[in-house]
Amino acid sequence: MSTEVKVPTLGESVTEATIGEWLKQPGDAVAVDEPIASLETDKVAVEVPSPVAGVMGQQVVAVGETVNVGAVIATIEAGDGKSAAPAPAAKEAAAPAPAAATASAPAEESGDGVQTLSPAVRRLVLEHGVDPTKIKGSGKDGRLTKEDVLAAANAAPEAAPAPAATPVAAPAASGAPGRREERVKMTRMRQTIAKRLKSAQDTAAMLTTFNDCDMSAVIATRDKYRDSFEKKHGVRLGFMSFFTKAVALAAHDIPAVNARIDGDEIVYHDYLDVSVAVSAPNGLVVPIVRNADSLSFADIEKAIADLGKRAKDGTLTMDDMTGGTFTISNGGVFGGLMSTPIINPPQSAVLGLHRIEDRPVVRNGEIVIRPMMYLALSYDHRLVDGREAVTFLKTIKEAIEDPTRLLIDL
Repeated sequence: MSTEVKVPTLGESVTEATIGEWLKQPGDAVAVDEPIASLETDKVAVEVPSPVAGVMGQQVVAVGETVNVGAVIATIEAGDGKSAAPAPAAKEAAAPAPAAATASAPAEESGDGVQTLSPAVRRLVLEHGVDPTKIKGSGKDGRLTKEDVLAAANAAPEAAPAPAATPVAAPAASGAPGRREERVKMTRMRQTIAKRLKSAQDTAAMLTTFNDCDMSAVIATRDKYRDSFEKKHGVRLGFMSFFTKAVALAAHDIPAVNARIDGDEIVYHDYLDVSVAVSAPNGLVVPIVRNADSLSFADIEKAIADLGKRAKDGTLTMDDMTGGTFTISNGGVFGGLMSTPIINPPQSAVLGLHRIEDRPVVRNGEIVIRPMMYLALSYDHRLVDGREAVTFLKTIKEAIEDPTRLLIDL
């Protein structure tokens, strides 16, 4: 008896997705609600659970193919998987590489010292010319993951090039040893990121204003209450909660920065849903801290920590990504000194944070060393005037340099 596995509802206005990876292979035992495949949508990766317990049957579509909501992507057969063998058709559908390339790949059967490779992992093995038997897997039951292969490839730059039959690798025209090119299809998420960012440049009258702030007071506050804060709330006190509260304070006075344009109308929000830019394995994502203006420092830190973890684990949902009235992008965690962040449509502004470094500044007529950070506010000049943008950023600067303002709403 076979049970069809269909593409689930993916969220409002999302009608299709791409098969990113098969998490189960034909013949594998599958439990109820156990993920069997990963789908890539415009915003997040979504795991498809098995509706019943049984054995993974036929994989109807291959990695990289586009599927619509409700489409059948696989079947689950009755049984426990102990003696099941993959159907020939399923095996053929699951293999994205040409026959010549597949022949050069390591054995896929489970056995002593031999691992079962998913199609996505197998493709990376072929592209980077690494030996999977010499890589320690970090996945379930010691299986190799894409990250394992990429780490091994980066650690061994002189590894043998991929087989000639691999379509993504090509020798450079000069014929110089060790030179090659790779063609890798953009993920659906990366394509969407590219379209949205380009759309922001084409649509918005984007402008960036800068300021800098002295982080001494925030650093002193964090150092003083770090241990007691973590002991009470179970989360570390970071800088993001200070800046989120500062944005809420500034947006109260300059509501246009927290608004959006809809046709010939301006939509103002009496709440602040902050999109927090997070670097995920498949690209930049912006999950949302909702009602950030009414949250405590601890609640903000907990929300950001949870969203960051789920972004890296690939478990963010469409609801986590939908909406947002303002964005904070912290390039400082990567060492960025200054940037001009791009607006996240349909929002009208984004705050860019950068690294903290000791710089000489003048205080009371004397040159002193202070931990300084450059701030950047990119905004849509169609909605936000220059005076408003400068005032907004100045309010954030003042709140960070004197955090007491955050408590007395000044």
